Amino acid sequence: MRQLAEWEEKKAELEELDCTIYAVSVDTLEQAQEVVGRGLTFPIAYGAIREDGELLDAWWGNHPPEGEYIQPAEFLLGRGGVVLGSMYASGPVGRMGADEAIRQITGRERHRLQQESESEQVQAQTPAAT
Repeated sequence: MRQLAEWEEKKAELEELDCTIYAVSVDTLEQAQEVVGRGLTFPIAYGAIREDGELLDAWWGNHPPEGEYIQPAEFLLGRGGVVLGSMYASGPVGRMGADEAIRQITGRERHRLQQESESEQVQAQTPAAT
């Protein structure tokens, strides 16, 4: 829950960057509602099964006494669904933090705007074909 709470805390900042947060869980509807009830306002899908994890190439492991479940897989998607960053865990360590995502998004956006500006400058300096 702490990880999801961090994303909730940064939600307004992410929205300013035109970003949306989604979460997917193996939880039941009741468990997902309990998590949402703790103050989360972004969409959380529930009931993910092994086949869903396989679509993401996420690691699925057996963890006694809890049983089998998907390990965290996180994705930072850009325009058009291009994967800009991903993180796959095989245990409880190593999660993508909201601050890191914000730094990557702002850095990439700054680079994109700089490239657009340079391209516009080159086009403005190129004589028109006659």
